[in-house]
Amino acid sequence: MSDPSNSLVLLSRVTKIFGLVRAVLDVDLEVCRGDFLAIFGPNGAGKTTLLRMVSGLTQPTSGSIQFESNDDHSGRDRVGYVSHQSFLYNELTGLENLVFYGRLYGIGKARGRAEEMLVKMGLQDARYQRVGTYSRGMKQRLTLARALLHEPDLLLLDEPYTGLDQHGSRIFTEVLKGLKEEGRTVLLITHNLGAGLELCGQIVIQNKGELVFQASRGQVDASDFERLYFQVVEGGRR
Repeated sequence: MSDPSNSLVLLSRVTKIFGLVRAVLDVDLEVCRGDFLAIFGPNGAGKTTLLRMVSGLTQPTSGSIQFESNDDHSGRDRVGYVSHQSFLYNELTGLENLVFYGRLYGIGKARGRAEEMLVKMGLQDARYQRVGTYSRGMKQRLTLARALLHEPDLLLLDEPYTGLDQHGSRIFTEVLKGLKEEGRTVLLITHNLGAGLELCGQIVIQNKGELVFQASRGQVDASDFERLYFQVVEGGRR
């Protein structure tokens, strides 16, 4: 049983319906502080819709999403979101992008914070380059820096490895390892069975809107995960 005092966000019977399509159905999920949780599932499983509801970008049709807190911050203020769109400005430099977003977040010393995040992401040597000249991997790290500027309680990652080559994927994984070591709370969704498996502490499989499998990383044999995944997705709830 989880420690209620360590709970960060709690989803209860969360459902999202678009017309006749049930994108997410009766999802119960708890994310605790310091968790690195990965949700795996095929395309169309409802993963992105679920993440958008946690971020506050869309509201559930029914059910509740509750952030556990003793402060007055809203859920959206406490979330950093890396989606398919980078929301970066190609004509601005990496530094200018982060300073701009830092000011939007109301960060007092936006430039100092931006410089700090560029170093953290290994982009300090490219801080004066226009983002339009960045590789896909560099843009993804800058997007992650943007999402972390305001020190969110929860980091949401929507298919973060999409479009990255092997080198870019390795660098990005090292960055995520650093966040895990810092005790960041991360919720990652992906259809790539190799992405994030080595990092996550909690594994979830979503299919046809439902969460059909949940387990701690220690309960899952990495070498057998692909077989388990297809067994669960093709066979239903476990």
